Amino acid sequence: KHWTIDFDGPVATLTMDDGKANAFGMEMMAALTEALDRAGALADVVVIRGRPGLLSAGFDLKVINGPKEGVRAMVQAGAELLLKVYMHPQPVIIACTGHAVAAGALLLCAGDCRIGVSGDYKIGLNETAIGLSLPTFGLELARDRLDKRHLAMATMGAELYPPTTAAAVGYLDQAERPGDFDAALAAKAAQLQALDREAYVLVKRRLRGAREALIRASLPDELNV
Repeated sequence: KHWTIDFDGPVATLTMDDGKANAFGMEMMAALTEALDRAGALADVVVIRGRPGLLSAGFDLKVINGPKEGVRAMVQAGAELLLKVYMHPQPVIIACTGHAVAAGALLLCAGDCRIGVSGDYKIGLNETAIGLSLPTFGLELARDRLDKRHLAMATMGAELYPPTTAAAVGYLDQAERPGDFDAALAAKAAQLQALDREAYVLVKRRLRGAREALIRASLPDELNV
């Protein structure tokens, strides 16, 4: 099973672990979409986390390097999943448990609050280093969340960052020692759960709606390659 979903009172925790790279293949993305819908119906706050040492290595490269039809379907599903996280009608915490590369780094950009565990791992968008170009949805999510001074090197420059630096760049909001990580997640979830739900989602829509519309407008042309 790729995903587990656990409820601790008002907090739903979605844990991603496929035993491999936690790649965003079609099955993984469908499972996360379903889990987000369940959380939306049954919880107040959502936490998305990986397994120790790994959040996600991004899109499934076997599909990316395969027939164009498969690439289009996966990129379309990936864009929809990231937008679903970005516009989710609840606070979304991304718990960065380890490496978060390519679409894994974009998942961080789509969350509301990003808490990482300190450690020897990398976060970033490595697409141009491996012969891929970032689509508009990836660039816009990065533009929204990353520090402007780092944006060019983080996207065009394919720079990868350790978690302490990633907090300064904008992939994370905070990096915590392993012994403090779960307590920091629980404290942030409690803080967000105390906010007014209707006001929160209305502000999120106003804050992010124009960027969502821009991303959706870019998809047909970029997928028709």
